[in-house]
Amino acid sequence: MKKAAVFLGLTFVLSWPVAFLCFGSGMRSHTVPWLAAAVYFMFTPAIATIITQKLIFRQDLMGPLRVSFRPNGWFLVALLLPGIIALASTATSLFFPDVSLATDLTETSFFLFLRQSITQDQAAALARSAGELPVHPFFIVLLGGTMAGLTINGVAGFGEELGWRGLLLRELAGLGFWRASFATGIVWGLWHLPFILHGYNYPGYPIAGTLVMIVWTILFSPLIGYLCIRANSVIAAAMMHGAVNGTAMAPMVMLRGGNALQIGVLGFAGILVLLCLNLVLVTLGRPEEWHSKWRDRTIDDAARP
Repeated sequence: MKKAAVFLGLTFVLSWPVAFLCFGSGMRSHTVPWLAAAVYFMFTPAIATIITQKLIFRQDLMGPLRVSFRPNGWFLVALLLPGIIALASTATSLFFPDVSLATDLTETSFFLFLRQSITQDQAAALARSAGELPVHPFFIVLLGGTMAGLTINGVAGFGEELGWRGLLLRELAGLGFWRASFATGIVWGLWHLPFILHGYNYPGYPIAGTLVMIVWTILFSPLIGYLCIRANSVIAAAMMHGAVNGTAMAPMVMLRGGNALQIGVLGFAGILVLLCLNLVLVTLGRPEEWHSKWRDRTIDDAARP
């Protein structure tokens, strides 16, 4: 637990002050400085992990934290499951009042959000370009977001997952699978606070958005933790994290109506999908059994000189 406390302290010290300083200075969203701050923020768990594991506790990094590039079938699950979550979240969103499928891109939630940061001429050009596409933008975002899990989004996901699933899940293993996942989910969700207060993820809902994010990360944490355990690799978790980030916008280019708290992967619709997947995990996945086997391997590795 001592190492977990050191890691968490470093992660929040490295991330929150910088984020609040940047946003408190009036930095606009989606500008180059904002993107630089976001990239740094995403890598603070990895930076904190390296400092904790290598510099403070002077232990190996690659083996104990399961930084393994050896592929297996669970890598494919990591890549494809986020797209399935996005599809299911789109369908579930339709059960909310005043939410429907949009035939025109300019009517979608995505376009309304984008209009806040582009000119009217740019919006018109985007609408024309979307109309000329051979398939609906939904499928392009879905495919592109999935593939991004193998590339840039996967790298960014590693910036977080080396900490959350690499170090923290390992250090909390003694709590058991569900309690370790629950604790990781709370911390992970709370860590997003500066960006949500700044209007990211849930624009217009800073407090409610923070609570919804924490619920979302609590429910997603067992899924990505289980996948990391079965793949025996934090790289698989990074791919899944990256693919989720890449495909999360897909429902927004298909739907109109509703708000950020309700629809899409990160809204109540996505939470319902994650809840169902957790029920499947409880019923069919034997998470405690696989976690116990993984924990024993982790203990054996830590005991080696």
